[in-house]
Amino acid sequence: MIAALFVERGGVYWDLPGVDPWDEERDARKYDGPWAVVAHPPCSRWCRLAGLVEARWGHMRGEDGGCFESALRAVRQFGGVLEHPAFSDAWAAFRLPVPSRYGGWQGGLCGGFSCYAEQGRYGHPAKKATWLYAYGRSRPSLLWSHDPDQKSTSLVSWCGNHVSIAERRPRVGKAKAAATPIAFRDVLIEIARGAK
Repeated sequence: MIAALFVERGGVYWDLPGVDPWDEERDARKYDGPWAVVAHPPCSRWCRLAGLVEARWGHMRGEDGGCFESALRAVRQFGGVLEHPAFSDAWAAFRLPVPSRYGGWQGGLCGGFSCYAEQGRYGHPAKKATWLYAYGRSRPSLLWSHDPDQKSTSLVSWCGNHVSIAERRPRVGKAKAAATPIAFRDVLIEIARGAK
């Protein structure tokens, strides 16, 4: 059994055998074990657009109601993996090891490991550059590599890959951009199940 924290009701973790999903209604910040976790804490206060969100709506960078902190605590206490957008400001705020874009797990003094992955390699319609933080024994090889945004043929997500202003590639909507591909979900579940 594993717990899937900060997931969408009815999403890819819902109604899976051996997965206890925690959506907004259950409040994943209250998770207190005992199973290893896959955590997807909200990212809008930590991602590359956090400054825009702060300037436009007044939501302060990093102020996510303790969601990231509680997800990190659960991963460290029970084992598992945390997923966030690449270049998340949370990595610096919580002193997590910064991953290389070119593959492999980077260990930190905290005992955890980080890596860079692109969810487009697992079926997402956009590149969706992602950082993972894993704690525990399981750190499998992933589909390592990095496509520069300018060379990627993937769709550009709503929260923006870095492309030239004149580029006219189609964009995916917010819901589709936020979705986790089944193949990537399965890798994250594998990491959590092998954590202990």
